[in-house]
Amino acid sequence: MLFDAREINLSIEIENYVRLEGGMYMDAIIVMCEKFNIEAKVAAKHITKPIIEKLRAEGEELNMLPRTARLPF
Repeated sequence: MLFDAREINLSIEIENYVRLEGGMYMDAIIVMCEKFNIEAKVAAKHITKPIIEKLRAEGEELNMLPRTARLPF
């Protein structure tokens, strides 16, 4: 199956996977790339900012990314 952004909302698919299957956004993105047979570079263009922020938070929590400054609230 070829990826068609008009037919598939990748961000919704990722959110649904995390909500239903549990796990992390990193895993969900990889699974969706495999499911729809798309490259990570292509998927990155179709992921919304809230998911990118959640992905960044996961990376920081796992010490894969440097921590960013956050306000204390």
